[in-house]
Amino acid sequence: MFLLVSSASAQQRKPVPPAHQRPIAESSVLPPHLAIQTRVLPNGLHIVMAEDHHVPVVNLQVWYHVGSKDEKTGHTGFAHLFEHLMFKGSAHVGPDEHSRIIEAMGGFDNAYTNDDVTVFWETFPSNYLDRVLWLEADRMGSLNVDEKNFTSERQVVEEEHRLRVDNSPYGRVQEDLYAAAFTVHPYHHTTIGSMTDLDNATVDEVRAFHDTYYRPNNATLVIVGDFEPVQAIAWAEKYFGGIPRSPQPIPRVTVKEPPQTAERTVTKSYPGVPLPAVVEGYKMPARFSSESYPLDLASNILAGGESSLLYQTLVYKEQIAVESVGFGNFTEDPNLFWVIAVMNAGHTAEEGEKALDTVLQGMKTQPVSAKELEKAKNQQISDAILGRETDQEKADALGEAAVIGKNPELANTELAQFEAVTAAAIQHAADEYFVTQHETVLFYLPQAQAQSGTGSSK
Repeated sequence: MFLLVSSASAQQRKPVPPAHQRPIAESSVLPPHLAIQTRVLPNGLHIVMAEDHHVPVVNLQVWYHVGSKDEKTGHTGFAHLFEHLMFKGSAHVGPDEHSRIIEAMGGFDNAYTNDDVTVFWETFPSNYLDRVLWLEADRMGSLNVDEKNFTSERQVVEEEHRLRVDNSPYGRVQEDLYAAAFTVHPYHHTTIGSMTDLDNATVDEVRAFHDTYYRPNNATLVIVGDFEPVQAIAWAEKYFGGIPRSPQPIPRVTVKEPPQTAERTVTKSYPGVPLPAVVEGYKMPARFSSESYPLDLASNILAGGESSLLYQTLVYKEQIAVESVGFGNFTEDPNLFWVIAVMNAGHTAEEGEKALDTVLQGMKTQPVSAKELEKAKNQQISDAILGRETDQEKADALGEAAVIGKNPELANTELAQFEAVTAAAIQHAADEYFVTQHETVLFYLPQAQAQSGTGSSK
């Protein structure tokens, strides 16, 4: 199809500037504002709500402020275990019936665990909100933690470990990197935990963990979608109000990782690793801190697609790597900024380390270009707008802001923090954090290559 334009109109038309030079109306780049309402019940349960009546659907999430960092040495994997155990039945709901009830409504549910939180969520037709609130309250107040359930779900977790860690070519990268990077902070161990710890755990120890952390005063209930807040609060008070809060203050991680003053290097090799890889982890600040925003944009410039600095340098130009990525693992406490190179056949992990360091050094010695900064900000704006498309995405943002950021309104205001970042701020953050004394380097090698002694000297 051709668009025909008269010669008169063609003569009057002004040249159209490139897209990145056109002014953008502010209203066109802002995600929809969430009208947030909050309530705290007498037993300490926080409720965060946002109405959206476009479709008759609700997403409900329960955020327990407990993750793998809250586990004690020798007792790792408990938070992830409870991600599974919470589906094994309560006083009025049989084993695995929770999900079947949600599915019978026409909804779906799931859960996840990370360093800081364990989250259970459901998306369902809005006329079932009353019932779903009852379901979540029943398992919060009367979970069945018996020997049978503990044993069966421990076996499920161990099989997950075999699948994702033991039998995956690069499955131990995170375990190995964090074991070397953190000496006292519990980020030292990963969320999936130690199978030895789970094998040695008793049901009484697991019950004690549950009784400590799975309490209303350690939980945030997030409701987004087609509902009336007054009615939702009334139902929440009805079903959750009788669940007692913890008699003692919830234990919190207070230990601080000592400042790292020298580079740490570790070499690991495993059967089945096809190509050598190098992973660099740099200590960086926590999620929602002021310098997390320039570092987050830096990760996009470094690794946001095939036009990114890492891909263009290591994969396209030098052709020494098949993959190169970078990202910040932003969490409640300070964590690591990762850069990774998986090498091409015939190239060593040491070559990858030098190439990664060269790219990072370039970000420290000169500001990123205006085009790179604009691209990174546009991607952040796009993510923010697309992250308002579903009730679940809105609830995800509200839950993270409320639990990790301690302020649900951050879901509305955080984009402005990214828009305010300058090229100088990114350069400053790179210069501050991408330094050798804050770095842990992991050389991850095929077993045969490690035995021959090639590919990882400093």
